[in-house]
Amino acid sequence: GGYFVVRGQEKVILIQEQMSKNRMIVEQDRQGLLTCQVTSSTHNVKSRTNVSVKNGRYYLKQNLLEKEVGVAIVFKAMGVISDQEIVQMVGTEDKVMTMFAASLEECHRLGVFTQEQALKHIASKMRQKKFFGGPKKSPIDDARDMLVNTVLAHVPVENFNFKMKSLYLALMVRRVIEAEGDPTAIDDRDYYGNKRMELAGGLLSLLFEDLFKRLNWELKLIADKNIPKVKAAQFDIVKNIRQDL
Repeated sequence: GGYFVVRGQEKVILIQEQMSKNRMIVEQDRQGLLTCQVTSSTHNVKSRTNVSVKNGRYYLKQNLLEKEVGVAIVFKAMGVISDQEIVQMVGTEDKVMTMFAASLEECHRLGVFTQEQALKHIASKMRQKKFFGGPKKSPIDDARDMLVNTVLAHVPVENFNFKMKSLYLALMVRRVIEAEGDPTAIDDRDYYGNKRMELAGGLLSLLFEDLFKRLNWELKLIADKNIPKVKAAQFDIVKNIRQDL
């Protein structure tokens, strides 16, 4: 049950309950606005992606974006360029099409028609990273990397083929549209089907993973410092492993 004795001290690992990862949860905020949020979790990225509705238009919210970006623009940035294709993915019922029309119209008003224009538009809304490392990337590459790695991180993208990810996003938009006329489509945060219990084993493995990554990272730093020197031959990795870690 997560009860340990470590060096004579009792330690207990408690169960935590968390909202499910990698699932769409549609909820209503205090202003009555609907959002569909997905907390993506892969072994190296954790991120949250929201699709929200504002003034009858749908927007994508993400931590890397300063302002929300229209969903239609995100579809175009993912390579789904024709409006017809976007609508087919979201849904072709009259109600859905009418609700979604404003978002497409906004996309036209901003003059975004190609994938490149869409990526440029997203790049203009991104937070400026203040990192000094690695080669400089063009804003378009930054935007594309964000779409690949942080927006819905758990949906894989290979060779910039966004098919699955754009379908997933379309489904999120659809869930929001469906919930607008129908309160029963809103998920209940407190319902246990939308939660996961994290038990001692999983929590310990997370803890181990963090420490192991840190250990590797520290060893790499030490190795990078020492190996360029002349006496590289006797570089002994065991001496540099921190015992307590």
